[in-house]
Amino acid sequence: MITEKKSTVTYVKWDRGANREFSEEVTVLRMDNGSITYAMGITEEGYLLHCYYGPAIGSDDISYLMRLADYPYTPNGNNRDRLLFLGDRPFEFPCHGIGDYREPCLMVLDEDGMSACDLRFVSYRKMKGKPELKQKGVSCIPATYAKPDEAETLVVTLEDSHCDIAVELTYTMFTKLNVVTRSARVVNRGYHDIRIQRLLSGCVEWDHSNFDMITLNGAWARERAVERCRLHSGKQSVESTRGISSHQHNPFAALVSRDASEEVGEAYGFNLVYSGNFLAETEVSTNGFTRFVMGINPYDFSWLLRPEEDLTAPELVMVYSGAGIGGMSRTFHDLYRAHLIRGQWKEKMRPVLINNWEGTYFNFDEEKIYNIAKAASEQGIEMLVLDDGWFGKRNYDDCSLGDWVVNEEKLKGGLKPLVDRINALGMKFGLWFEPEMVSPDSDLYRAHPEWAIQIIGRDMTQAREQYVLDYSNPEVREFIYSEIRAILDSANVEYIKWDMNRALSEVGSTSLPRKRQRELWHRYVLGVYELMNRLTTDYPHLLLENCSSGGARFDAGMLYFSPQIWTSDDTDAIERLKIQYGTSICYPASTMGAHVSDCPNHAIGRTTPFATRGDVALMGTFGYELDVTRISEEDRKAIPGQIAKFKKFNPIIRTGDMYRLGNLFEDESFDAWMFVAKDRSEAFFTFVQVLNHPSMPARRILLRGLDPDRSYRNEDTGEIRLGVTWMRGGVIVGAFGDFVSKTMHFTAV
Repeated sequence: MITEKKSTVTYVKWDRGANREFSEEVTVLRMDNGSITYAMGITEEGYLLHCYYGPAIGSDDISYLMRLADYPYTPNGNNRDRLLFLGDRPFEFPCHGIGDYREPCLMVLDEDGMSACDLRFVSYRKMKGKPELKQKGVSCIPATYAKPDEAETLVVTLEDSHCDIAVELTYTMFTKLNVVTRSARVVNRGYHDIRIQRLLSGCVEWDHSNFDMITLNGAWARERAVERCRLHSGKQSVESTRGISSHQHNPFAALVSRDASEEVGEAYGFNLVYSGNFLAETEVSTNGFTRFVMGINPYDFSWLLRPEEDLTAPELVMVYSGAGIGGMSRTFHDLYRAHLIRGQWKEKMRPVLINNWEGTYFNFDEEKIYNIAKAASEQGIEMLVLDDGWFGKRNYDDCSLGDWVVNEEKLKGGLKPLVDRINALGMKFGLWFEPEMVSPDSDLYRAHPEWAIQIIGRDMTQAREQYVLDYSNPEVREFIYSEIRAILDSANVEYIKWDMNRALSEVGSTSLPRKRQRELWHRYVLGVYELMNRLTTDYPHLLLENCSSGGARFDAGMLYFSPQIWTSDDTDAIERLKIQYGTSICYPASTMGAHVSDCPNHAIGRTTPFATRGDVALMGTFGYELDVTRISEEDRKAIPGQIAKFKKFNPIIRTGDMYRLGNLFEDESFDAWMFVAKDRSEAFFTFVQVLNHPSMPARRILLRGLDPDRSYRNEDTGEIRLGVTWMRGGVIVGAFGDFVSKTMHFTAV
């Protein structure tokens, strides 16, 4: 519900060079859904100030929360000290250059090269549901979606009368979720070009700094490690400057109360629906106030806006939880499963697949792949995914990217004979692509070297002996799509693994004009989105899994196109515990690509029990990353049981509420988690002993999420106890050897 507190205020609106006055009867705009409230206030001068965000508050007049009476520097009463007023206000969308020296959301350069911006309130409108994000000339901007009865949207328009721009701030509050989404759109209403130097998606302010900041950091093969730090004076930030959301930092941050745990305390979570350079920054001012901003990273960014052109910022998702970090996570999970992921696979159980990469790398032919598929089908595996090496002259990672034609030295007669043979086994077939890349040793690069991202005259930096294609160029996108389409139309391909194996460097385009070169970072991402949207629209049956050297682009922008993302190239079950834990802070288990791989593990050399590898992979989409013809007979015979277990419990894992019961970032001896059905009729519990100690006693693990007044049977032991007993008394888990797992199934009786 969107409401406003009435009070007549006069504003000045810039109208093509002529000032005109009008009256608008509003000083506070607020959004409520019964659980949370978001409110902003408008001063007499037309400044839009942040007022409140948090648990639902009463219907009283809350304009006092702008705290204007606390300060003697209000311009209408003391204009001589306007600078002091502007330097300390909780602006809803702060600008640069007029006296607010903290991090802004918007910086512009006008035709004279001046950068100040002074936004004032003009109007607002409200609507049921949630409109799509739009920008002229852009076909698809990923964002959450909602039906008219699932959300309400508020659009607030601000203007700067000097440089003649309008800024539309779009807020959507979901009816049944503690979620507010935000975006900003800048429109050039004048007659002269302007340049956007910085456009962030949103800002939230608090008049205290009693928070810890949680971020998800890491590197290749150890993505999304949880780090928690107390706020201090000055700035704390995470960002990407690599052209992708990155292994190093995920586009997620949370500000949590200092007492916050999994189930207790306040948590404000922020996630950007974007797959490129981002910035998430918290700034504590000298008076102890906190400002949080997030959006496209202004690093090396600018955007030329000609008259009547616009620029839309990515969507910022904001989640409030009064039930701790776990409550925040479960809200993100519910939102993304119901209101971000799309397509035919949105609510379906994914097929159990086997990927040949770690089983064969580049050394395979048609018979080898068929033999793996045949052996896999006999164990109940449902899909064979042919990874890198099937195209061009690709026998190593030094050539052929961009040449998406079948290597008939490996696959005689092309792709279709192999796919038909695999389909005849009752299995689906999937294929690996890396559509954003080109090898220097490729027919494509020899024909079109100008299609690679580059700065003319500078040496081009290789990574994995490859360059990045310029996806801002529509010719590039059209050519690559035509190649992909030819492959998809040649055989019954039902799955694509879309990989992206290097960051951007020497960021320049041979197709963009000089004044638009710094737009390439963002135009590249928009180009990727356009191609993914086209692919999933033309081939709606496809199951698309994103990948970027493992988990370098595990973000909400990618989830809009693919219901699952390869979580990490590190498939070691014990390493995956931390990786999957960190990923679950924001993203649901149904989105995590997770496989049982061979041992010793190819990334770190560790050997873990086959059963443990299976139990850990159950937390994600589940599959196999090995050569099933070469593993031990004992392990091969265990596969049907693992698949049966996946099919039995995946509905709870895919749709239920997740509770993290262990935390390897704090206690490296064990991990545990559980999933509870939405109706609380059953639960699935997993425990992994990581590090045993001499004379270690059995552990008592407290369950969560059960109905306290219902009785639950432990199907593994037959014990029946009330939910409250299982949650306060817990389950007793015996002492195991290292890397041993145990699962339990609880059903209401």
